[in-house]
Amino acid sequence: MRDKNIVIKVENISKCYRIGLKKDMHNSFATSILSFIKSPLENYRKYRALYRFDDLNHKNDSSDIIWAVKNVSFEVRQGEIVGIIGLNGAGKSTLLKILSKITEPTSGRVEIRGRISSLLEVGTGFHPELTGRENVYLNGTILGMRKKELDLKFDEIVDFAGVEKLIDTPIKRYSSGMKVRLAFAVAAHIEPEVLLIDEVLAVGDIQFQKKCLNKMEDIGKHGRTILFVSHNMAAVARICPRSILISNGGVVCDGSSHQVISHYMGNEKGTRAERTWQSKEAPGNELVRLCSVRVTSESGSVSDAIDIRQSVTIEMEYEVLQHGFAMFSYFHLINEEGIELFESFENDLEWRNRPRLSGRYVTHAQIPGNFLTEGIFYITPCLRTLKPEIRCFKVPDAVAFQVVDSIEGNSARGDCTGEIAGVVRPLLKWKTQFSTTAVRT
Repeated sequence: MRDKNIVIKVENISKCYRIGLKKDMHNSFATSILSFIKSPLENYRKYRALYRFDDLNHKNDSSDIIWAVKNVSFEVRQGEIVGIIGLNGAGKSTLLKILSKITEPTSGRVEIRGRISSLLEVGTGFHPELTGRENVYLNGTILGMRKKELDLKFDEIVDFAGVEKLIDTPIKRYSSGMKVRLAFAVAAHIEPEVLLIDEVLAVGDIQFQKKCLNKMEDIGKHGRTILFVSHNMAAVARICPRSILISNGGVVCDGSSHQVISHYMGNEKGTRAERTWQSKEAPGNELVRLCSVRVTSESGSVSDAIDIRQSVTIEMEYEVLQHGFAMFSYFHLINEEGIELFESFENDLEWRNRPRLSGRYVTHAQIPGNFLTEGIFYITPCLRTLKPEIRCFKVPDAVAFQVVDSIEGNSARGDCTGEIAGVVRPLLKWKTQFSTTAVRT
């Protein structure tokens, strides 16, 4: 690496594995005997083939080959916090294992400058029969710390993990969450130049996840580099200015987190800010059919990512097939943690308690700016008649959008640059008065 600011350089990394295939069934006794005679030689060839890929190329793959990572290249500069996102099985964990030198790539090369610390799986490097104290020293030694360093950091590690009472208890009696807390505490306190973190924080409780995210932000501020694999898009958007989207083993998108997450939500997860249906496939019944749902910004354009200061408009278009029924539309707003924030019901007085005529209807509902917090939100559109038993349609998570925030501008964030708790973030009216009169005690 000629550029001293580049800490990680990945060039055309690929990793393939051989997978099992269904064995051929023999249709006669003679072929079964012949197969039995040949089996020692065939088994030897299969064994040799498990670790030999010399005859492979990316264009001519064998049927028993799967490419977990394929032609991946990127660079990470010192002090960057980079998120790595993608669907399950996309190749994210395999990539981190290659960077951690747990597994070797089939082809390509990796250059990493500085000491690496990785947290890839729950309890990695822990011995179940040893106590928490002994495992701290064992794990710290594996990660490259000296005993003097561990002695100085030990109390801080235990306090961060919150396992003071159980520190001299065998690790096999720890819960999964406690193991993660202790493992993260060790990995985060060895002061590595490069920290690799896989999706392990999901095992911990909400408070510990927040604690870990704050610690990762603090590590980044001190000029260290972090690669963070997660399915928590709010966490990625918050602490990672840059993200890399992995799909089918390759890099699909590399750029600002807001743009990459928007691409991921729309193209990879199949949930976008707009969704339309053909008449035959449209949700509904013989009374009403849903035609489309979309999320638009203040400019009126469909948008997957909307600034926290802007209002969000939910637009539903539906067709009434039979006239004479009084009905109303509504939607559920759900955040990425599955928490339902609210239901909102159509309240246009022109149509309230009034039977609908056959035809197309477009209804809009506006969520004000500076109301939602940052994160991913899902819309479940619904429609029913005034008779509760007749619900015409309900489409879970039909569309989604992301609310993005920054430390600049006038928002509910104010001068706060860290994490802000809560499922909503309203911009309240504050007033502060000043007086030279001394405060009475």
